Amino acid sequence: VFALTRSANNARVLCDSGIEPVIGDVTDAASLVRLPEIDTILYAVGLDRSSGKSQHEVYVGGLENVLDRVLGKVRRFLYVSSTSVYGQNGGEWVDETSDCRPEAENGKVCRNAELLLHSRFSAANILRLAGIYGPERLVARLAALRAGMTLEGNLDAWLNLIHVDDAVTAILACECRGGSGTTYLVCDDNPCRRREFYSLLANLIGAPPPQTMPAAGIAVDSAALNKRCSNRRVREELKVVLRYPSIEIGLPAALTPSAPNAPRRNPLDSPPLQSGE
Repeated sequence: VFALTRSANNARVLCDSGIEPVIGDVTDAASLVRLPEIDTILYAVGLDRSSGKSQHEVYVGGLENVLDRVLGKVRRFLYVSSTSVYGQNGGEWVDETSDCRPEAENGKVCRNAELLLHSRFSAANILRLAGIYGPERLVARLAALRAGMTLEGNLDAWLNLIHVDDAVTAILACECRGGSGTTYLVCDDNPCRRREFYSLLANLIGAPPPQTMPAAGIAVDSAALNKRCSNRRVREELKVVLRYPSIEIGLPAALTPSAPNAPRRNPLDSPPLQSGE
């Protein structure tokens, strides 16, 4: 297993984990000459806001640089995208067949990257991940709740989430079972309201319930993110059984730190999926 990193410090950590590091930057085409020939690529590159690079430079330009280097040298390409590619804001259900007409800039950039990928590698799989949470991924929200945070925007808007362990399960299942060129929407079974998420989180940590901003102070575009995502294709085609199908199960687990040397469960070692699988 190889991993691309810009950091020599991260490279040492990867080595200690048994992973072969490759020093490079997706936004610097010349730095990618050492990318090896491999069987499967998982492209999960996020934006480092301290890098001075724009979302377009990283998500679209970076992807194009990698494709220029690996096309013809890789069999499978798994691309981690986002549910931000959907622009629906009326609380309706969306799935992989729904229109992608994002209004926010990050959604537009993610969609442009998807279109670029399929134009150059039609067999690639796209995984549209909902909001990822899990151990050490709620730090800012926990601090805000303890400080008496105020919730702005539409409190009844739907949130679509996925526990990080279940996201990994879906990615590995896609590598094993994903159909050629198929897109998958990766989220849990139960979208929740914003007020439900923050109220439950506050209760779990013993913080005061979040305050709410009066309607007069709510920004006009604050309800722009409001849809319900369906994971039916992931469950039925990839045969994924979620360990954390809802925040009621996932949030308590996310507040329990992982033991640093604890053996990792194989995410595909789940209960029997379906008869005949």
